[in-house]
Amino acid sequence: MSEPTGASPAPAAASSARSRARALISAQPQLHGFVLERTDAVAELDADAYVMRHTASGARLLYLACEDENKAFSIGFKTPPADDTGVFHILEHSVLCGSARFPLKEPFVDLIKSSMQTFLNAMTYPDKTVYPVATTNGQDLLNLMDVYMDAVLNPAIYRKKAIFEQEGWHLEVDDDEAATLHYNGVVFNEMKGALSDPSDVLNNAVMRALFPDTAYAFESGGNPRAIPTLTYEHFLDTHARHYNLANSYIVLYGDLDADRVLGFLDERYLSDAARAEADAAKRAAGTFVERPGAPNPLRLQAPVRCEYESVRMATTPENAQVGMAYVIGTAADRKRVLAADILFDALLGSNEAPVKKAILAAGLGGNVLSYTEAACLQPYELIILQGAAPESARALRQVIEDECRHLVEEGIPRDRLEAVISSEEYALRQRDYGIADGVAIACDLLSTWLYDDDAATDALFYEPVYAELRRELSGTYFEDLLRELVLDSHHSALVELIPEAENASEDPETIELARLRARMSDDDLAAVRAEVAALRAAQEAEDAPEAKATLPRLHVSDIGPARPEPPLTLDTRTPLPCLAHDIPTHRLAYLLVYFDLTHVSYTELPYVSILARLMKQLGTTEHSAAELDSLITSNLGFLAFSPEVMAQPNWKLARPVLTVAAGALSEKLDELASIPAEVWGKTVFDDTERIRDVLTQMRIGMEQDFITAGHQAALKRSWSYVSPAGVVSENLSGVDFYRFLRELLEHFDERADELVAKLGELQQRIFTSTGTVASFTGSAEDYERFWAAAGTMGLGPRTAPAKELYVPMPEPKREAFIIPSDICYVAKTADPRAMGISMDGTWSVASTVLSFDFLWNEIRVKGGAYGCGFRAANNRQLAFYTYRDPAIDPSIERIAEAGAWLAGFDPDPQSFEGFIVSCVAGHDAPVKPYALTRRQNIEYFTKRPVHWREQLREEMLATTPEKLRALGETIGRVAEEAPLCVFGGREVIERSNAGLKPVDLLG
Repeated sequence: MSEPTGASPAPAAASSARSRARALISAQPQLHGFVLERTDAVAELDADAYVMRHTASGARLLYLACEDENKAFSIGFKTPPADDTGVFHILEHSVLCGSARFPLKEPFVDLIKSSMQTFLNAMTYPDKTVYPVATTNGQDLLNLMDVYMDAVLNPAIYRKKAIFEQEGWHLEVDDDEAATLHYNGVVFNEMKGALSDPSDVLNNAVMRALFPDTAYAFESGGNPRAIPTLTYEHFLDTHARHYNLANSYIVLYGDLDADRVLGFLDERYLSDAARAEADAAKRAAGTFVERPGAPNPLRLQAPVRCEYESVRMATTPENAQVGMAYVIGTAADRKRVLAADILFDALLGSNEAPVKKAILAAGLGGNVLSYTEAACLQPYELIILQGAAPESARALRQVIEDECRHLVEEGIPRDRLEAVISSEEYALRQRDYGIADGVAIACDLLSTWLYDDDAATDALFYEPVYAELRRELSGTYFEDLLRELVLDSHHSALVELIPEAENASEDPETIELARLRARMSDDDLAAVRAEVAALRAAQEAEDAPEAKATLPRLHVSDIGPARPEPPLTLDTRTPLPCLAHDIPTHRLAYLLVYFDLTHVSYTELPYVSILARLMKQLGTTEHSAAELDSLITSNLGFLAFSPEVMAQPNWKLARPVLTVAAGALSEKLDELASIPAEVWGKTVFDDTERIRDVLTQMRIGMEQDFITAGHQAALKRSWSYVSPAGVVSENLSGVDFYRFLRELLEHFDERADELVAKLGELQQRIFTSTGTVASFTGSAEDYERFWAAAGTMGLGPRTAPAKELYVPMPEPKREAFIIPSDICYVAKTADPRAMGISMDGTWSVASTVLSFDFLWNEIRVKGGAYGCGFRAANNRQLAFYTYRDPAIDPSIERIAEAGAWLAGFDPDPQSFEGFIVSCVAGHDAPVKPYALTRRQNIEYFTKRPVHWREQLREEMLATTPEKLRALGETIGRVAEEAPLCVFGGREVIERSNAGLKPVDLLG
């Protein structure tokens, strides 16, 4: 890519990002067209925030200067919807399908295939759309910015209607005798999947009830019933009115060359000259909009009190839900929003929290969830009753308000409020967002900045607010807030989701299409077929060489050497063998303890999962359940018990372990040593009603996961068809465990005593020092202090006799699990070792090539599935999968062609080098201390060679097109022999000719 002429040479690398930014920005009243409006030091992030405005274009910009090498850029737009067509969601997809400067079909996918990105995506929210990227490479950041800025400002959508049809919706004609019509489109199918989730349906209904006169009343993602009403003309008009610089919010983050980046933005996109040049090009192409109308308004909702509303949904009876929502105030009142989040977490965040406990005790449903929705103009709290009993809605509100009245009068337990504040402070220090920090922070910024230009940095500051809220504990602030939000609320809504039986003959979409078909002539049908053929031709057409040449690319030489990882040491001097990690943690400490399960019988494994889930939920001999809950929340950042299966080099072997993971501030090492030990050693299993509640919550959570993440369930199930490790995993946490859990709950009363006895027995057998390995991450000083305090953590050698873990051999079953959904998830999984396949780093490149080239184009672009991919998990698993897929058979057919396609793979040198760059960059992507700890521990337990990651990286770099083509025949064999598993809607499964056995999973 060309360099911006106004860019200055990069400053010396020795200076810090903060000092360079301070010297550059603070010394100049105007820099590359940007005027500095304010500067804030952000202690919470060890950063400085520079709020700027570009004079010529009106673009807002915030630069957060800090020492993070994982730098980020994002541009967002205020996009409040005015209907349910999902136009902003479709635009989010569509603008990334080519632009004026980069006239490729899929520059977004090309960047995934060729850049060093550590995050690359776009997100549609109820009132905004955000396009963020992150990378560790400065040149790559400019490349990604260039493509994204041109995409949002100068997209190809004005010249190519096919983009709208592909990403939004279009009609298709089936080849059956009746010439049946159906809709297709990526967003259309995505939202059919999303709105198969009862929680999404309930939340949308709650927002309509709370905000009936505002943009929040509409489904920003799009309702499949409304998406086909969106016209191409309205689609373009909506883009012209909202995707302009005066409506934009740009965020820069990390250790970057601010002078170069700001100069690039100004010269290429923001200056008068740059925008005049872009407008001239649009006029020449006939796509210029002279004076687009104003953006959609985003208004405050006057208080409304919805006493009761219901929404009906075709789903299973177990998915009955009730939502009770209370508006907190406005985004501008940061203290009130954070206080409400703390308050409701204290009241509803666990089974021992007083309001949740009262709801469960009333027997109104199986589980209670609650969350604070703060990323909107009027934040609100939503309390959800899952597995709701019939006609329980009004009773739910009564229980909530009665318990809140009691708490207002008697006082909210201060230990619960203090515990939540301590937990939040731990999370702030950990700064683990699950994605690149700069991306998460850019999205958080808009929770205040979007609604007030003077609130650009408000979302960054937590410490002063938390300090003030701690002081408020001595008064009645939280009781007064609870009274205002719940007892005296003038803005609330009670909504019930009522399941009803599925009736295909009454499906509105089917009826609508049948009526449309009845009105169509043969010429009309021919026109639809012709449009689809034209769309297919556009999708299958190769990008021209000159178009490919426009995409900015990195080279292998830009990658740099691998970052050395801190060594993992097995310390046998400690009371328990300990995997010691020398990783900087910002004064945090992480403890993991791995308890051996190879002495547990196969039939006992489901009980181990129940044992793990009940830990923390029940009292101990030292503390009641409520006391323990507060003790954990006050002193630990987290405490989790979970069974895991460690795959072994011999594919016929599996090593299950029960992992206990905890984190704490370094000043809480005594508690890190004592609390987990109390929980695993002294939990009492005598409260059978509480046990029933927890198991019911477990069942409900699994059922929700089957619906919303069916690809993960299908991958796990298909893995059990070929791998003993997969068989064990299924018995611990998959379909087999779900069936065990459901049967246990159905006969709970007669099996309760047996369950209690088995749990007590397993507790004594598992939590011993025999075969146990610990792991600690923290400073050397903290390491010594921890073991001085911990000793043996109450663990002694196992005295009970071991049982034999005999694992049944896997066998294919060709199952199709019926879930309440309009789409499906397809998975085919193989164990390469069982097939005699040897793998190396070349397979990682093949995974990237197949996922983002062949499968993406065939299954996502043409087939309309929201996601798909090929996994090559090192040398122990191979898998094809689809996500929110409209049909089974077409995807199976395309998967079957993957090997032949790869065998003929003949990329140009630049494209191939891009695959290598992206693959190695993904391998090298920085990870947080806890994630690195987990990864290194898994490598230890799965017996990876010491330098296997380095070897894998070298093999990726040594990959050639010839080596990839040589894998084609083998991958074809995998596609043919890997057993199939499907999770999906009944109609989708019944339309398949794949010979699957339908299984009504949820009853």
